[in-house]
Amino acid sequence: MVSRKQLIHKTQLSKTKKQTLNVTIDRPIGYTDKFGNVYPLNYGFVEGIIGGDGEEQDVYVLSREISEPIDTFQGDLIAVITRNDDVEDKWVVAAPNENFTIEEIREKVHFIEQYFDSEIRLI
Repeated sequence: MVSRKQLIHKTQLSKTKKQTLNVTIDRPIGYTDKFGNVYPLNYGFVEGIIGGDGEEQDVYVLSREISEPIDTFQGDLIAVITRNDDVEDKWVVAAPNENFTIEEIREKVHFIEQYFDSEIRLI
């Protein structure tokens, strides 16, 4: 059975498809978390969209053109990472002119997703 929180989250996701998202970066390239994981990419959230954990929706930002820490990013939702052993999904956003395969995404997010039973679905 789908919980109310999951249903709300899935409804928000369906409204977000094919839209440009504004991402606020709170873990820029080089950020080290409390477990010692160093972020090789920019990671943040979409303000106003609540994820499965009750916090704003988390986003991995992928780009072949950006190799430095940034504060904000505007891009398209290209994939959803479903964590089968967690309460939230992660979104993957890229610049409108950039595409990534599932394998490329898996490689880039492995530094964190290795700790979860995750599935990647392209949008």
